[in-house]
This record gives sequence, C-alpha cells and structure tokens, in this order.
Amino acid sequence: MKLTALATLTLVGALALSGCTTGAPETDTTPAASSATAAPADGACAGVSVVVDFGALDAPEITDCVDTATATAGTITASTVLATAGVETEGTVEWGDQVVCRVGGRPAADETIKVAGETPFTETCASMPAAAAYWALWVKPTADAEWEYAQEGLGSLELEPGQSVGLIFTTGTETPTPGS
Repeated sequence: MKLTALATLTLVGALALSGCTTGAPETDTTPAASSATAAPADGACAGVSVVVDFGALDAPEITDCVDTATATAGTITASTVLATAGVETEGTVEWGDQVVCRVGGRPAADETIKVAGETPFTETCASMPAAAAYWALWVKPTADAEWEYAQEGLGSLELEPGQSVGLIFTTGTETPTPGS
C-alpha cells in the first residue's frame, strides 16, 4: 500500500513525537557508536538500525536506532526511517528518492570528487550518479545477517523492526558495506 504525502508526513511526525529520537543523531567515527534510542538494555535495536558511512567524503559515521512501534502494518519506508533519524537525503531529478544523490548535503554541488583513474567531477543530481562514486543503499534482514545490497530505492524499500538500513559513499571498484 502506497502512502500519500500527507500520510507520510503524519507518520514522520508521529514517529518524531514518540520519543524515539532526541534531536540530531549521534555521530562518531568509532564503529560501536549508537544512540540506540529504541534499544533494550542488551544494546540491540528494537526498531530499525541506521548506519551512514561517508567513506571517502571524510565525515563522521552516523548510527541510530529508530523506533517503529507506531509504523502502519509493522513496516516503514527507508526514507521515513532516515528522516526520523535526522539524516537528510536528496534524490536525483530523474529518479527522485529512488536514487540517493546526497546525504547530509554530501557530496556538495561544488565539491570535487576525486577517484583514482577517473577525471575529477562534481555531482549534479540530474540522473544516475557516476559509477565510480555513488551512495550505495544496503539492508540487513536481521541483526545477525550480512549486509545485502538493496533491491529498491529509499521511497519504496519497506523495513521492519530488527532490520537495518545503511548508506555508504562508495568510490572506485570496491563496494564496501556500511561500517566496514
């Protein structure tokens, strides 16, 4: 079932007011950093875990745990999870939020991206990002599972409690997973 824009905004507001996040997400360069706002005493995330790894963009990793208790039908879109965690994303003109172009304003429109073996460039967010430098979207179906490359975009990827969503700025020919 697709949510209308008004329903999505209402859901985001309800999640924000539910106390699952308290201001900006925590940022830290250590892998163990997590605000774990919806986590039980054992440290596991009872909602959806968020990991944003800026990779070569050299910014602190963002980790958070988003409460999904008020999500309709037990699922919530990845775009709503990220927005609730305070992670701002920007899609492309052609593909909207199905293709991530910027996270937290990075790479900025005036930021030169340098990748070995490639001509330096800036990201315009007009269509698909360059194959040599892009935001990769990952999911973990359970806390114990390995990261899997997402098969859908932020706006259509549905997540459930216990799952994780991750973004990593990927450069070159390697495709690292979030937090690796």
